Parts: sequence; C-alpha cells; structure tokens
Amino acid sequence: MGDKQCDVAIIGAGIVGLAVSLQLVRRFPGVKVLTLDKEGEIAAHQTGHNSGVIHSGLYYKPGSMKARLCVEGRDAMVAFCREHGLPHEVCGKIIVATEEGEIPGLNELLRRGRANGVAGLRELNASEIRAIEPCASGIRALHVPGAAITDFKQVAMKYADLFREAGGEVLLSHGLERIVHGKDAIVLETASGTVRARYAINCAGLHSDLVAQMAGARLGLRILPFRGEYYEIVPAKRGLVRGLIYPVADPSFPFLGVHFTRRVAGGVDAGPNAVLAFKREGYARTSFNLRDALDTALFPGFWKMAARYWKSGLGEMYRSWNKHAFTAAARKLMPELTEDDLQPGGSGVRAQALDSSGKLLDDFYFAWHERILHVGNVPSPAATASLVIGREIVSRLEENAGLGRVQIAVGQPAQN
Repeated sequence: MGDKQCDVAIIGAGIVGLAVSLQLVRRFPGVKVLTLDKEGEIAAHQTGHNSGVIHSGLYYKPGSMKARLCVEGRDAMVAFCREHGLPHEVCGKIIVATEEGEIPGLNELLRRGRANGVAGLRELNASEIRAIEPCASGIRALHVPGAAITDFKQVAMKYADLFREAGGEVLLSHGLERIVHGKDAIVLETASGTVRARYAINCAGLHSDLVAQMAGARLGLRILPFRGEYYEIVPAKRGLVRGLIYPVADPSFPFLGVHFTRRVAGGVDAGPNAVLAFKREGYARTSFNLRDALDTALFPGFWKMAARYWKSGLGEMYRSWNKHAFTAAARKLMPELTEDDLQPGGSGVRAQALDSSGKLLDDFYFAWHERILHVGNVPSPAATASLVIGREIVSRLEENAGLGRVQIAVGQPAQN
C-alpha cells in the first residue's frame, strides 16, 4: 500500500471518469494519470446499472451544453462501438402521444430536436406508429431513427483498457478518506494508500458533492439519489417491442416516464419509476443510510424542490409499490400488456444535482477550486456523450491548470 504520485488524479472510475482519463492521456501523452475508485471493480454504480440507451439529443434545451455534447456524443459513441467491436444496435425510438393534451409537448420535443440538429426526425400518424411498432398505441409520434443501444459497462471497460495501454493506471479499492491541499500538490488519502497529484478531477458521481466538501469547495449543490426501478417483459412477450418506445415527457422534469427499452444482450425493460432513494447507492426499496438521508433532508433546497414536485413524486412512489398502477401506466403505450407479462427487473440510482433554491440542475456543471476540477452534475446523457464530455473536461483542466503551456515534471515527487 505504498504512496503513489502522478500529475493528474481522477476520482471515480465510472464511464465519465474513465473517459476523462482516456482523453487526458491521448491529449497529453507525457502526463502521468491515475484513476482511483472506492470499489473493487470499475463502473460499479451508475454506469453498471445504466439502461444502455444511446440518446440522440432530442430532449435538451437548445444551446445547452447537454444538447451540444449529446448530439456529437451519440455519433462518437456509435463510432467507438463499431471501431472496437462492442455490442450495439441502432434500433431507433418513437416518442408517442396517446392523447390530444400531449400534442403540445410532442411539438416542443420536435422543435428542440430540430434546433439541436438531431438527424432524421419524422412525425408519425397512428398508422405510421403501427408500421414501426405494431403493438404500440398512440395518435401521433416522433420517430428518432438514430437512437441506439449498447452495454455501457463494456464501453467503460474498453476505455480502461485503452487508458492502461497508453500508460495510465487504475487503482481500485481506494476509497477516498481525506484531501489535503499542499503548496504544489493535492494529497488524496485513501483506504489503500496515499496519492499525491499536481491536479485532480472529481468524477465521483453519486458522491461528487461529498468529495467537493472534503476538498473545501462550496458548490452550493447537493446530489439527490433517484432510484430507477424497472420491470422486465417476460421472454414470451418480448416481441411486443421492436426498438425503443417512450411517452411524451415534461421537459421541465428530468425524468422520461415509463417507457420500453430493448437491451443489446436481449430482453426488454419497462420503466423506470423514479423515486427518491434514502441511500446514495440504494438499489432496493428498503435501502437506507442515515447520513445520506440527513444530507438530503437538511439541505434547504430539498424542501423547495419537494414543494414543487410533490405530486409527481407521489405518483412515482405509488407506481413503485403498486404493480397494477405501474402496468396501467405502461399500457397507455402498450395496451396488450398485462401484469403477468411483467416480472421484477433491475434498478439503478441516478445522481441529480440540486441547488439551494430547489432547482434541479438541467445542464452539466463544472467548477474549479484549488487544483481540483469538480464535475458537479453530469446526469443523462452522460454515458452517451462520455467521450466528448471527457474531452470537454480535459479542455477545462487545460484552461485552468495550464497543462498545454506549462511543462510538467513527470515522475518527480509532488511536494506537500
């Protein structure tokens, strides 16, 4: 458990942290980079529980970083999967309005998609919906032909392989315990030794706000863990779904509603419910951690957010505990579906940043503080856009740390 030293330390070995690591060694081949994670495997949390959807950029506010990076990131991800022989399929998506009141929302998604440059968008009537998804029901829809699926854990593992091949090192079982700011270094004290780095990047996902606090950075944010709970369509009924089928979501709310997602390895998911978790890595309904629950409850912005979204939140919780209610929501898109066609599936926990005013941050958020670049909010489409997000983060580190202008003494001890 000897000390390690490097030029840049990446905190977090999920898909974003590994994408940053890879982009960093590609842009600066002489820079020594270490990536550390508290778990014994890479991509153990958000990445490893991802739905696998490669998004196209339809939902995001035009001009936002999410919109720009998602559209570019979708193409980069598909190209990466093709280049490295990773499982993927461009299966397309339809977003379906089932009643007249949803048409304005569908029109807004069409406007956003066109403004963002999403390729191939097409409006569908009821018969055209059936031609693409024979078992789906709706009065109007959007067809997004470029939507795709993959296995993001395999993508992350390939990032890690390429990073190591370029000279990088991944340190697992290195849970961060303390951060010390030196004159010319950041000292990361972990459960398995000390890492001394000239600079660090906080890609800790569900724990990114805690790492920022540990580093003395006041970002004014709290990470809320939202659990997404899925059912899986039984094997005999998987043929009901050909691609991806989504409802018309409220663009002001960062969740997409109950939808149907084909898995690249087989199987079809239905869901998710999106419920507040009482543990940052709380994958079960009964998961509870007192500190995590208090972190949420004692943050002033939480109660302001709850006052705004309590009705939606109650609906999500009701569907979480009541399979009949969940099935009813799913049947709006797929009338042939019955409760017997659904069996319990997996779950994931999403890190969603909340500010002190009660606003759920809609866009990616980065902050520089004393030699550390904090990745404060990178929700979906983070996996889709991970390669270009990694490039963006490296550019921000370069701008703040001067990596492109200052010669780094690779291999020399960083002084505390």
